[in-house]
Amino acid sequence: MNVCLAPCPIVFDLDGTLIDSAPDIHACVNHVLGQHGTPLLTLDQVRSFIGGGVDVLWQKIIAAQELQDARKPDYIAAFMSCYQDATQLTRLFPNVTRTLETLADRGHPLGICTNKPLAVTRAILAHFGIAQLFGCVIGGDSVPERKPHPAPLRAALQGLGADPARPKAIYVGDSEFDAACAAAVPVPFLIYTQGYRQTPVEDLPHLAAFDDFADLPAMVEMQAA
Repeated sequence: MNVCLAPCPIVFDLDGTLIDSAPDIHACVNHVLGQHGTPLLTLDQVRSFIGGGVDVLWQKIIAAQELQDARKPDYIAAFMSCYQDATQLTRLFPNVTRTLETLADRGHPLGICTNKPLAVTRAILAHFGIAQLFGCVIGGDSVPERKPHPAPLRAALQGLGADPARPKAIYVGDSEFDAACAAAVPVPFLIYTQGYRQTPVEDLPHLAAFDDFADLPAMVEMQAA
């Protein structure tokens, strides 16, 4: 296992890790379904579909609602029209901003690796006033592959100056997609337990788990000890 010597790069997932975006995603999904006269989904249903990017989100919605797969491009286009400016219901998880500032102050290069589209990702980071903390941002359309493929995370690490062949870094996420991506690189994975995963924490490969971002700086420094 790679061990990090501070200040090592730290890359974060976004949805379910730094932000609780499920309410806005849910509202946009139901807006589209309502336009097409389709029964609406609950917040819990939509939350369980988040993680694989917009295309995977709508694959799951289409399957759950028995919609016509041929109309997926129309659903996605209508969704993105609503979603690109959807910030009203999204919130940062507790202690995220202070923790990011602490890690940056300690010299850790910070990055984002998410399956959310890049333009929406940048808009969210700007909305919460944290965009300047990240030296590299990789979205779901930044490279051809999406998580759990390792390519997006490798791109983020390389953008932060890590050796792409032997990266000494940490990935922080909340889901099955994130755990598999970190394992494929490989880099140590720290899992935030209050996110959107559907699998028990103990069944996912991870170095450590935490439920409060206030605990993250100490966990990071433990890996450098």
